[in-house]
Amino acid sequence: MYLSKKVRMNRMFGKGRCLDVAIDHGVCNEASFLGGLEDIGGVVRQLVDAGPDAIQMNYGQSDLLQNIDGKVKPALVMRIDMGNPYNKERHRVMWSQLQNSDEPILGALQMDAACVVVNLFMLPDEPDLFRECVENISRVRADCEKYGMPLMIEPLVMQPNSDKGGYLVDGDTEKVVTLVRLAREMGADIIKADPTDITEDFHKVIEAARCPVLVRGGGKEDLRNVFAKSYQLMQQGAKGMVYGRNIYQHDNPKRVVDGLMSMIHNDATDAEAWDIYKN
Repeated sequence: MYLSKKVRMNRMFGKGRCLDVAIDHGVCNEASFLGGLEDIGGVVRQLVDAGPDAIQMNYGQSDLLQNIDGKVKPALVMRIDMGNPYNKERHRVMWSQLQNSDEPILGALQMDAACVVVNLFMLPDEPDLFRECVENISRVRADCEKYGMPLMIEPLVMQPNSDKGGYLVDGDTEKVVTLVRLAREMGADIIKADPTDITEDFHKVIEAARCPVLVRGGGKEDLRNVFAKSYQLMQQGAKGMVYGRNIYQHDNPKRVVDGLMSMIHNDATDAEAWDIYKN
C-alpha cells in the first residue's frame, strides 16, 4: 500500500478499528431511507459532537462536515456512485453509475476525503447491473492507485425484489463470501460487508477479504439486538461498522455512537455498550 493510502486510512482507523456513520442515503432516491435526515446540517453537527471515526457522505453534503472549524472531527468517507436497486418497486432497467464519470474521485480529493466507497451489486437475473459495477470499480481503482486514495467496496448480495416487495439483503454465507472475495480481487482496501445469516460464519468473510472488514448495518432494528449482533461480529474478526439508520433514526444518536465506540475501541461487551447507551 502506498504511503498516502496508509496516511488516509490512519485518519479513519484508530488502532485498526473504525465506526463510520453513513448518511449518504439521498442518492438512493428512496424516501424511506431519509427519515431522520431532513435537517442534514443538524445531523452532521450532532454526529461531529458524538465523535465517530468517520462520516460517510456524498460530494454535495461534504461541505457541511469539512467547513466545521477545528482539527478534531470525524474523517470524511465519500460515496462516489449511485444506483436504483434500493427502491421498493423493481425498475425495468437496473443501473449503477459513478456520480462523476469523467474524474470519479476528483470531488473526494477536493474535499480531503480519507476514503471513497462504491457498490458491487449482485442481484438475481441482473448481469448488466453487475457488469456496470465491475466497470465502475475498475475505473475507480486506477484513480485510487494513482492518487493514493483508499477504496472501500460494498459487495451487496440481494434477494429478488419480488420476493417480499422490496430490496432485501441475501445473507447466504457462500454468496457473501464469494462476492467479498471478488471485491478483494478487484483491489479493495476496505470491505463493507453484510452480516452472514449465520453469525458464526462471518470469519469466512474476514478470511476472504484479506483487508479490514466493516459490517454494513442495513435497516433500523431493535437497538439491543444491534449491539448484540455487533459484538458477535467483532468476535468473528470485523474491524468495526458502517451504520446509518441504526444510528441516525434513533432518538439519541450520540448515545448510540458512544456505545458502539466503546465496543469497537475499548473491547466492551454488548451488555457494557448497552449500559453506556442507557446511562
